[in-house]
Amino acid sequence: MIGTRTFFAALNRFVSEFHPKSLPPMLRANYARELFSWFLLPLMLGAIEGGTMAIIVKKMFTGVDGISPRDLDLAVAAVAAAPNVANLSSFVWAALAHGRTKIRFISVLQLVTCACVALIAVVPISSGGLWMLVSLVLVARLAWTGVITVRTAVWRNNYPRANRALIAGKMAMIQALILAVAGVVLGESMDIDPTSMRYIFPLLALAGYCGNSIYRKVRLRGQRRLQRAERDGRDTTASRLDPRGLLALLREDKLYAKFMWWMSVFGLGNLMLGPPQVIVLNDEFGTSYLQGILITTVIPIAVMPLAIPAWSRLLTRTHVINFRSIHGWTFVTAALLIFVATLFHSLPIMYVSSLVLGLGFAGGSLAWNLGHHDFAPAHRDSEYMALHVTLNGIRGAIAPFLAIALYAPMAAAGWGAWFFFICFLVNLLGLAGFMSMRKLIPPRIAPQGPQETAAA
Repeated sequence: MIGTRTFFAALNRFVSEFHPKSLPPMLRANYARELFSWFLLPLMLGAIEGGTMAIIVKKMFTGVDGISPRDLDLAVAAVAAAPNVANLSSFVWAALAHGRTKIRFISVLQLVTCACVALIAVVPISSGGLWMLVSLVLVARLAWTGVITVRTAVWRNNYPRANRALIAGKMAMIQALILAVAGVVLGESMDIDPTSMRYIFPLLALAGYCGNSIYRKVRLRGQRRLQRAERDGRDTTASRLDPRGLLALLREDKLYAKFMWWMSVFGLGNLMLGPPQVIVLNDEFGTSYLQGILITTVIPIAVMPLAIPAWSRLLTRTHVINFRSIHGWTFVTAALLIFVATLFHSLPIMYVSSLVLGLGFAGGSLAWNLGHHDFAPAHRDSEYMALHVTLNGIRGAIAPFLAIALYAPMAAAGWGAWFFFICFLVNLLGLAGFMSMRKLIPPRIAPQGPQETAAA
């Protein structure tokens, strides 16, 4: 009885932390709208998660006439890479959103994503259908890249630094929980009947549309001041659309450039893991839809809400460079576990690697959305985020296909497991780079108050 009361008391405290009353009055209205929208939008987003879609593509199109194993593995790499390849468009979204109404801009991109998810339902099971599916996933991820790129400016202006990491953490926790639910629904329904995709995807898209209708009611504080600051910060529209402006930013901010370099090394190791892991799970372990999606998507995402509060407190207290030098150990450990699981053909160890990946994703989701704030002045926030996202897109466009190119001959020679050891070494090198930068961390600037944030 005491244990039951303790459980429900803890559950009540956990839920109450998400209530708008847990925040200062001026933040509650926007927070509530965003919170409710993120109960629904991730259902739609879960349909095109890289790991989930890679498992679906691999299993759905295996053995289909006209699709060779090599082409299928390339398609798996393509859908796994799509979220990161789409990041190459971030500088375009930053430019197009420059001086525009941010909420309306984000809303339109959310609707484009919903439409792509709904259209997946009509994809035929054929060679042409395979590449149609890859194209829809890529377009959806392109649109969602715009959402990610522009959303950070909304968060910066609506929430002061003292609350920002905690709010972002709450949003990420909600997204993680709902993405996990979407993954389980997709995996279970596809195991029962692969043709269930014909109605599951439209239903998930409808949930996303409902979330979009709520998000449209969010208000951006200081919208006019932000628009003036953006317009005054650039000379011409042409310069804003020129990706060379992002290269100029690297020359201007040497510390951020060095941080981006080590992010690229570290990220390369992470991004190379996915496609070969999907191939191993299907070809060597013979997992079902649900098992594959559990390992690649659901378990890592489900772990995130448990780990995000601790990572959020750490990021609030310290510079993102120091944060990455601590957080990076999670991905290093996960890569080592995947290597061991593959080497000894152990599905339980593969599940454990997913748990550790979840710890890494939890911290990474916060640093991804907020880390550049430790470098960027307010009126250049979208530029810094665009640079970060674009560089991730470059390595994301390379890593999955490089992974397949390396893994295929290694696997044919019986050395496939050692591919994951290479990923481990690359991750370890990137982590060493973050640790070497800790002495360069500048003094912490005092957190902005609500009035300062609104004027930014």
